[in-house]
Amino acid sequence: MSDVVAKRLKEARLAKGLSQKKLGIAAGIDEFTASPRMNQYERGVHVPDYSTLERLAQVLEVPAPYFYAADDELADWIKYFSKLTNNDKEKLKLLIDNINHY
Repeated sequence: MSDVVAKRLKEARLAKGLSQKKLGIAAGIDEFTASPRMNQYERGVHVPDYSTLERLAQVLEVPAPYFYAADDELADWIKYFSKLTNNDKEKLKLLIDNINHY
C-alpha cells in the first residue's frame, strides 16, 4: 500500500507544481520537517496517517481515496467523480446502472 500512496502523492504534487516542502507546510507540517517527511512519504518509507493524508488531499485538491487507488484508471475516475456536481453524480450513477443492466 505504501507504494501506491507514494506514487499518487507524487503525481498529485507534481500536477499542482508544488515542492515537497511547500506541500508539507501547506498541509500543516512543521516547516523544518516538511521536506524530509514529504520525501519519505513519496519514497514509500513511511505512509502518512489518514488525518495527514486528508490535509494533503485538501491542498492538492484531490479526494483522499485517490491516494489508495492501485489502478491508474480508477485513480483518474476518483478525481473526475469528485469534481462532479451532485446532480451530475446522480446522472452518472443512472447511466452506469443502465449500462450494467444490458
